[in-house]
Amino acid sequence: MLHSSRRRFLQNASVLMAAGYSGYGFDTKPEKLKLSFSTLGCPDWDFATIVKFAVEHGYTGIELRGIQRELDLTKTAPFISAESRAASIALMNKNGLQFVGLGSSATLHFSDASTRKKNMDEGRRFIDLAQQIKCPFVRVFPNNFPKDQNKQTTMQLISEGLLELADYAKHTNITVLMETHGDVVKSEDILSIMQAAEHPNAGLIWDVANMWNITKEPPVEVYEKLKKYIRHTHVKDSKMVDGKLQYTFVGKGEVPIFDAINRLRTNSYRGYYSFEWEKLWHPEIEAPELAFTDYAKVMKEYFK
Repeated sequence: MLHSSRRRFLQNASVLMAAGYSGYGFDTKPEKLKLSFSTLGCPDWDFATIVKFAVEHGYTGIELRGIQRELDLTKTAPFISAESRAASIALMNKNGLQFVGLGSSATLHFSDASTRKKNMDEGRRFIDLAQQIKCPFVRVFPNNFPKDQNKQTTMQLISEGLLELADYAKHTNITVLMETHGDVVKSEDILSIMQAAEHPNAGLIWDVANMWNITKEPPVEVYEKLKKYIRHTHVKDSKMVDGKLQYTFVGKGEVPIFDAINRLRTNSYRGYYSFEWEKLWHPEIEAPELAFTDYAKVMKEYFK
């Protein structure tokens, strides 16, 4: 499958080159590659280290999913007070970086009232923080289909939760994004949830690998169904080794990630391609300095 993935990479690059010369499928404006990485991949770095590495390796955005293993960003040193938030914004501006998104742990599938309130409160806190630091997106989870709960009931809870948080953000420039994640990875389920949660401040994070690893739905077909809602992307790759999922550097696994990137690119997607290296959850994978460096190199080469 490694050779197949590399072959797809070369084939897609050839298609893009041909399209570029013919002018087909491309915006006439010069394309600007927007690369970011999630701090999920560098759980032990402080904020200054994160910023320094991003600048040195050609990233222009940072997606925040915890700082130094604290996932509630409102409790972390760079964002805990008005003074620290101002200093963090100044550091980002000084280095020409943007906050791409805030990854909350707000999970929408719960029916228990107290658990649901706890998660919705977190979503609201993150929306408030996003507004304070001028970050456009807040990520929330759809997550599981509990066995003791009707699937349609769960999907309704997810839609209602997303709609409630989007409505909370309606007087801001913040969009609440549901990630394709957990059990909610089939395109038809995602489409049903998003249609029920139609709102100017609601959208979708397309995590291609999360979907493909389970459903094997071709990314081109997925994109056509969900493109209306896609505001942000998570990029990662993986392969099966001895029956277990193993994360790899991009282009070295089995996920048809370049099919998805090609589809986004030829449809004038101008958002970030955010690398999600799950080092916090999988400490055995390569160090962030290796993975982040490789990702920037691969993506810059592909976008030539």
